[in-house]
Amino acid sequence: MTTPHPLTDGGRRRGQLVLAVCCLSLLITALDTTAVNVALPAVGHDLHASVSGLQWTVDGYTLAVAAFMMLAGSTADRIGRRRVFQAGLALFTAGSLACSLAPTLGWLIAFRVVQGLGASMLNPVALSIITHAFPDPRERTRAIGLWGTTVGLSLAAGPVVGGLLVASTGWRSIFWINIPIGVAALVLAAVFVPESKAATTRRPDPVGQLLVVTILTSLIFAIIEGSRRGYGSTPIIGLFALSAVAVAALPGYERRREQPLVDPVFFRSVPFTGSFVIAVTAFLVLSGFLFLNTLYLQEVRGFSALHAGLLTVPMAAGIALASPLSGRLTAARGPRPPLVAAGLLIAAAALMLTTLAPTTPWAVLLAAYVLLGTGFGLVNTPITSTAVAGMPRAQAGVSAAITTTGRQVGNNLGVAVLGSIVAAHTRAPDHAGIAAASHPGWWVLAAGGLVIAAMGLAIITRRAAAATATATATATRVATRVPTDPSTAFSSAPRMRGGAQA
Repeated sequence: MTTPHPLTDGGRRRGQLVLAVCCLSLLITALDTTAVNVALPAVGHDLHASVSGLQWTVDGYTLAVAAFMMLAGSTADRIGRRRVFQAGLALFTAGSLACSLAPTLGWLIAFRVVQGLGASMLNPVALSIITHAFPDPRERTRAIGLWGTTVGLSLAAGPVVGGLLVASTGWRSIFWINIPIGVAALVLAAVFVPESKAATTRRPDPVGQLLVVTILTSLIFAIIEGSRRGYGSTPIIGLFALSAVAVAALPGYERRREQPLVDPVFFRSVPFTGSFVIAVTAFLVLSGFLFLNTLYLQEVRGFSALHAGLLTVPMAAGIALASPLSGRLTAARGPRPPLVAAGLLIAAAALMLTTLAPTTPWAVLLAAYVLLGTGFGLVNTPITSTAVAGMPRAQAGVSAAITTTGRQVGNNLGVAVLGSIVAAHTRAPDHAGIAAASHPGWWVLAAGGLVIAAMGLAIITRRAAAATATATATATRVATRVPTDPSTAFSSAPRMRGGAQA
């Protein structure tokens, strides 16, 4: 049986089927991330979870995704993208089933980690599969645009879908919905997705991977558990120290490798480093907001999960409307205008909530939701375009993969930091106490918005351009020593028009 040429009708139909399968995988992972936030109060009541337990319910998943995403991408290039993609679907689906049956909080967190391991094999690998399925640049751009639209719709629909499921059949149904979609995607992948590998692959870097896992795990554990055990306690200080030592050791070790997992040369580029910082900060803001807002609407205002999800629709609308505007603005004027505007809007939204109380007017809440959603919609596209523009084309896939990992690190830090602030400042379980305990958290998010705006101004200067030229020349020399398969140029997080990024 011959494979249809990519530009024939048969090739296009096959490509569309491949795209549909990949979008299904994205749908369940992105939907799961935001839907679970709405279910947190129900999980806490049912499994008698503390604030730190709810933090781990979210961060167990995102920590696994952040720690193993780059490893999954390089492994797929080496042993086969469809094989790793199917393994990720199977693991994510099995993890979802296990989460729905979890008898205790500890088991739920463990199964969330399993889900995260599966998700780490899906999104970056699926983008590589899409790139391979659409060799024509125009068709590839449209496919990636639809991919980005799926991300935005999934993030926006998550709270509403989650609220509907929790209100109708309980929090465990949040995970049930993943099972039929995951099984369908697994079968369709076996039938329609062709196997592909990179012509030239990077060698494994187990020590680099271990250092990345050590950095993230010890840091997140120290932040979350420090609010309960005390940040001055010996175990917590030891974990912070371990994370710092691993941070110091990683660049020194990676410089000595010909094919490092994380090349320190990339961070000599001011736009690349700036885009990484913005990615971490923006997703810290989003995940921190979702965590605080869920606790406020359900625990303080007494709304059901469904009502809480519906009240976030203005934020979702802001994301949906601002994302395509950001793509056009970035193409026409560069990344500075959308980044500065995004940072200022996010800061304004968070400042409106720094005096949050059980009686805060709805007009204030809804206005803040719209501002934050619009700001987040503006920030996402220029993150990837700036990261890719700051490095040579041959390194575009790797640079985008590191930035995508930064997004997941931000997701981890948002829940860890903001949840720990609430836990540390809550002295009584009354509604006013929880609302007041969130005030420092909103100030942190406001500061995050100002950081985004400042970075947007700083990364587009003459000095930054000179530093970038030097970094690009160095990275180009590295790229010529390690040939790169063109099909992996979008292996993790390519530039997208008008869409969000998972």
